[in-house]
Amino acid sequence: MSEFEENYQSKNQLSKEYKEHKIFNELDTYIKYYDFLSFSTFSWITVGVENLINFDDRIFTSIKGTLDSIHILLEKGKINDAFSLARRYHDNVVINTYTLLYLEANQNLENFIVEKINNWVHNKEKLPEYKVMNSYIRNSKKLKNINNLLFSTKYYTNMRQRLNDHTHYNSFQYMFYNDNQMFDVYNNRIKFLEQLSIDLRNIFIKHFVWLFSIKDNYMMSSDYIEHLDMNMTPPENSQYWVSPFIQEIFDEIIKQHRPDLADELKKSTYMELK
Repeated sequence: MSEFEENYQSKNQLSKEYKEHKIFNELDTYIKYYDFLSFSTFSWITVGVENLINFDDRIFTSIKGTLDSIHILLEKGKINDAFSLARRYHDNVVINTYTLLYLEANQNLENFIVEKINNWVHNKEKLPEYKVMNSYIRNSKKLKNINNLLFSTKYYTNMRQRLNDHTHYNSFQYMFYNDNQMFDVYNNRIKFLEQLSIDLRNIFIKHFVWLFSIKDNYMMSSDYIEHLDMNMTPPENSQYWVSPFIQEIFDEIIKQHRPDLADELKKSTYMELK
């Protein structure tokens, strides 16, 4: 290590409490989940766009990359940038949900290709701005019960403002916490990590319940398809079996932190979500 690097490391003010914060393990869990989700949904075809692709798995890998970037930024003590990327994560969740709902509402035999979404997929047209997409989702009849629970408080509205504050430096204080050499006399770094941990978890929960309320087939265990691929008769009702990694996340995060949403999701699906 050079003298410059040694001097730089010696000025690092990230505490042991910071470096061992639970948010790092939580991010690892989310990254692993989106990696598995992308792999398990790769073979599903998105009806309504040309070339018979599934763009959802690309969205999932993009989210995985964003979460990985958040992890790296936090390791370096770049807290404000990490909050900014949390907003991008939330944007991706809204985009994914909006496109799925719009396709479902507008695709049929007479309108096999949904122009608005198809043009976006093929880089010919932008999606509507965030407010328009978010409003479309919140007014969805399909998600009415889920949304009633999600938006029973102003948490997500306040969260969005908080993420915007970091992104746009809406207050001078947000200039301070991208510098790992700044002495943190009031231990604000830990307070920010605690808040970011809560926000990321709730973005994750929102995406989970929205996604599987629309595409519950994405929960499917691989057993059914694997039997068909081997020209074997699948076990009875195996098309309703839930992939173990989905069930594990459901148990550890959704049921633990939002049992109301967990119960509503179970009621709305034929999948054997326990």
